[in-house]
Amino acid sequence: MATRITPTGATALTAYIATIPAANLAVTHFGVVPVGLGYTAPAGVYAVGLALVLRDVAREAAGRAAVLAAIVVGAGMSWWLADPALAVASTAAFVLAETMDFAVYEPLRRRGLLVAMLASNAVGLAADSLIFLRLAFGSLEYLPGQLLGKTWMTLAAVAVIAVISRRRVRAVAA
Repeated sequence: MATRITPTGATALTAYIATIPAANLAVTHFGVVPVGLGYTAPAGVYAVGLALVLRDVAREAAGRAAVLAAIVVGAGMSWWLADPALAVASTAAFVLAETMDFAVYEPLRRRGLLVAMLASNAVGLAADSLIFLRLAFGSLEYLPGQLLGKTWMTLAAVAVIAVISRRRVRAVAA
């Protein structure tokens, strides 16, 4: 049975897909950037940090199959728009991170969306960073910066989602 994708789901999927080539284009065009506390990381770190949260939003709104299809679409766009070697490293990292994210997210979802997002993104950002850095750069030199940059974006995005969720609850209660 196919899942009907709502406008919210379509928006989340589109935003998620866009982060994949955006991350690769950022690395290609900007190289390494500061992420705070004296650390640096490949410039796509911020887009990937946002992607981790958008992936969970897309899963909630459109389902797991749609998210997996979105990875394929984003990888294809990356291959076309960015360096193919980065696209391969990025795709491998997204697939591994997504697999690990599912293993953490699904059981924790019963405890609440934000709990599931924070825990699964912690696992996902570590897996994504390890695989991407090894495949794209052959080293883990930027690992601390990758982890920090993705954490900043994850926390910012989850904070925005928490505020939106509270406003929706208040609007329904009113």
